[in-house]
Amino acid sequence: MPSESAWDPTDLPSQSGKTIVVTGGNAGIGYFVGEQLAAAGARIIMASRSAEKADVAAASIRARVAGAQVEFVRLDLSSLGSIREAAEKIRKLGSIDVLINNAGATTGSSKRTVTEDGLEYVVGSNAFGPYALTALVFPALAKTGRVVSLGSMATRLVKLDPANLQSTTGRYNFFRAYAYSKHAMHAFALELQRKLAATGSPIQSLLAHPGSAVDLLSSRRPGINDRTKPLDVLSAIISQGKDRGAWPIVRAAIDPAARGGEFYGPHRSVAGRPVLLDPVASSASEEFGAEFWRQAEAATGITFDPSK
Repeated sequence: MPSESAWDPTDLPSQSGKTIVVTGGNAGIGYFVGEQLAAAGARIIMASRSAEKADVAAASIRARVAGAQVEFVRLDLSSLGSIREAAEKIRKLGSIDVLINNAGATTGSSKRTVTEDGLEYVVGSNAFGPYALTALVFPALAKTGRVVSLGSMATRLVKLDPANLQSTTGRYNFFRAYAYSKHAMHAFALELQRKLAATGSPIQSLLAHPGSAVDLLSSRRPGINDRTKPLDVLSAIISQGKDRGAWPIVRAAIDPAARGGEFYGPHRSVAGRPVLLDPVASSASEEFGAEFWRQAEAATGITFDPSK
């Protein structure tokens, strides 16, 4: 088990020579994940929708990290076509040491909407999209590579309904759909680890969550997290900046002592140093893991066998 006292998120082990893909790396938590890993020496592949925002983010990292290597690949996780194009480009960039499935929809409509492929938008973008990207990028992962997927505390607030993962029945609720998508990401990460372990693969799949992380408590990055509204009292009390919200994701990605199937998050649940946590039992179950995999293959048309 990793030593909790030995891990210092402000003094990371060298990642020189490593290539790390961060989806949604142009803003929010993903930006700080990329900045912190670039500072440790990693080459960062920033996979996100906007080339313009990625340019701003890359310039910000380069201004703070001498010699930073940052590249951009366009990726829209709500589009299977975009995912296929992005995965092809990523595979051509050489061996990937870590794939961080960070990007996802955190805001949306009060009414059920669908992606261009007909999937419920939130689960389609936040769960089926990362599943598809991981499956297509997987052949490029290094033999000792890692996949880190983002979970959420929302799984503790909303009961899972596997039969209604895409909110096809009942009144639509965005937060419930978001929580379903994070239950699904828990299931994906843990089921992937089970499949890898069953084949004896040294590749590892881990989970992480950022706690309650907000831009207004983050270190200032002009053009990326400009302050546009006052901080509410509750957020000021219980939250942390997205720079610290990045810590559990970074630890899951590069802590030499971390192991597949582990879940990292803030030690106070909403904020604090990154430590090992337990996911909720429903989304961690083998039954839901297998069910999510079945639904993901049907939804995306992509068969993912990590043994091949």
